[in-house]
Amino acid sequence: MARRWIIRSDKDLGRTIAGLRDLRGMTQSDLSAATGIDRSYLARIEAGHATRMVDRLIQMLRALGAELTVQEHPGEY
Repeated sequence: MARRWIIRSDKDLGRTIAGLRDLRGMTQSDLSAATGIDRSYLARIEAGHATRMVDRLIQMLRALGAELTVQEHPGEY
């Protein structure tokens, strides 16, 4: 069964990314290589320091009575 995470803050987003990465047995370096995103930037995101744009997106969704949800798709990575 697929897991779902509700993202209500940049910290939720960071924990979700770190958790999914761990479930896949990946290091930050592995994810960096797979995405082309610098490992230090990934570390900041996982620590809950998302970009201003992510913060604003979450704020807008909250104001609209909506939420951001991440759903795992096992086997699709």
